[in-house]
Amino acid sequence: MEGRRRGSKSTSQTTERRPQQETDNMSSWFERQLSSHQFQLAATALVSGITVAGLIYGGQAIRRKVAVEELKASIPPLDEEHQAQRLTDFGAASPLPSATREEDRVAAIARRAQQGDYDKDLVNEQLTRTASFLTPPRFGKLRSSFVIVVGLGGVGSHCTAALARSGVSHIRLIDFDQVTLSSLNRHAVATLADVGTPKVQCVRKRLEAVVPWVHWECLNEVWREDQGERLLAKWDKGKGQQPDYVVDAIDNIESKVELLQYCHQHGLKVVSSMGAGCKSDPSRIFVGDISASVEDPLSRTTRRKLRMLGISEGIPVVYSTEKPGPGKAQLLPLPEEEFVKGKVNELSVLPDFRARILP
Repeated sequence: MEGRRRGSKSTSQTTERRPQQETDNMSSWFERQLSSHQFQLAATALVSGITVAGLIYGGQAIRRKVAVEELKASIPPLDEEHQAQRLTDFGAASPLPSATREEDRVAAIARRAQQGDYDKDLVNEQLTRTASFLTPPRFGKLRSSFVIVVGLGGVGSHCTAALARSGVSHIRLIDFDQVTLSSLNRHAVATLADVGTPKVQCVRKRLEAVVPWVHWECLNEVWREDQGERLLAKWDKGKGQQPDYVVDAIDNIESKVELLQYCHQHGLKVVSSMGAGCKSDPSRIFVGDISASVEDPLSRTTRRKLRMLGISEGIPVVYSTEKPGPGKAQLLPLPEEEFVKGKVNELSVLPDFRARILP
């Protein structure tokens, strides 16, 4: 019994010494590392790097703060000589710039025409070819129509111009964007004088010079599903007729899907424009149900997202079956110099919108 007690005591002492030995070994390892020349060099380099980075970022922050203060100080106070107007929530200019005398004259004629002070014989003469083509009953239906166009780029602007010139009497325009220099190669009515102005106001102003009797509602804002009831409401802020058709001319997939889903769920007739980028064969353009659209990446993505929402058909679309191939145009990525100018993605109003920084 006594021998077993001694053995147990010896084992206990050995077990107690092991943690102490491990602690001593770890301490001696740290001491060796701290005394190592290589470790000292690495630690010095690390501390120096952190110090230099801190100085650089601190200096940049100070310069940025000084630059902001200088910029604020350079802005003159608002008075009779220096006036300012509020921007919209999307950075767009709310008011139109000062109109020319000719634009004032056109706007005055349009206001009178929209109030009924315009010779109907002149309207009938201007639209006589359309009336002959459609026949009187169909033409009368077109004249009393109310159409909403969402998106006024290359597709939406041409669509709006065709609707107005054909005789549609009530048109609501929805777009948050402004006319840019790069818009002019495809926009239906914009000119150099319109650069920097809201697209909705540009389209209305230019088409009032052609069809002054058309009634307009211009909403300089982005399509949002939570605002759908207001944006797609009846004419005259919900007091008039329901829209006969909604035209989807949006080029952002998420917004496009939200609009199509809203129209489908609320029983609004809608026609959607699919992709036409880098396609040049007009004979390959078709109108059909979205379930039948092929050879169109935008249509394929839109169709897939709608199917996830339980919508697989019932939406008419305009699409091209032209296939990409060797020798055909391709959409190039943004040049590297655009990224050098600044953070391009931060300038996009919506995700996946391509943006360039002007010099």
